[in-house]
Amino acid sequence: MLADRLYNFEQTNSCFSHENFVRIETMQPNEHQNGGKELTISYLYSDSIFGEMLIASSGKGICYLGFSENRESILTELKKLFSNATYQEKTDEFIESAINFFNAPTNTPNSIILHIKATDFQLKVWKVLLKIPKGRLTTYGCIAKQIKNPKAARAVGSAVGANPVSYIIPCHRVIPASGSIGNYHWGTARKKAMIKSELL
Repeated sequence: MLADRLYNFEQTNSCFSHENFVRIETMQPNEHQNGGKELTISYLYSDSIFGEMLIASSGKGICYLGFSENRESILTELKKLFSNATYQEKTDEFIESAINFFNAPTNTPNSIILHIKATDFQLKVWKVLLKIPKGRLTTYGCIAKQIKNPKAARAVGSAVGANPVSYIIPCHRVIPASGSIGNYHWGTARKKAMIKSELL
C-alpha cells in the first residue's frame, strides 16, 4: 500500500535521495527580470524512460525539465517562464548531466546544478522534496510540518505544482493524505510509472 511507503523525515536517511547530488542555485532578480531578457537559454528534446522530455539550461544550470506530448506546447510552456529570453536548440554540460542521470539513475552523478526562479517559500518546499528517498513518499501536510508551517498544506501543494524541474526535484513523490496518487502536471499515468520504477 502507498501508506506503507510514507517517509518519516525524523529518521536517518541512509537511502538514495536527490539531496545527495542536486544543488539549487536561485536566480537573482537581475537574471530573470523583464522576462529573462538577459538570459540565453539552451534547450534539448531527449528520450527518457518516462517519455520524451524537454530540458533547458540557463548556462549556469538546469532551469526547466518537463515531459513532452507535443513539442510546440511544451516549448511554449518553457517560454512563458522566460518570455523575453533568447532561445537556442542545443545541448550543454548541464543538459548532458540531466540526460546521464535519466540513463543511469542509480549511478549517482557528482552533481546536477539547477538554476531556477524561486520564492523563499517555494525554495523551502523544493529542498524538502530533495530529501525524500527513492522509493518513499510523503504528503503535502508532512512537508508543511517539515518547514514548520503545519497549516500551509495547500500552499505547499501550489509550490509542488510550480516545480520547474520535474523528476530531478521529485515532486512525483508527494501524494494526498488519502493515500491516492493525486494529480500530476505531466499526467497521473506518468506519476504512477515514476513511483513504480522507484520501488525498493
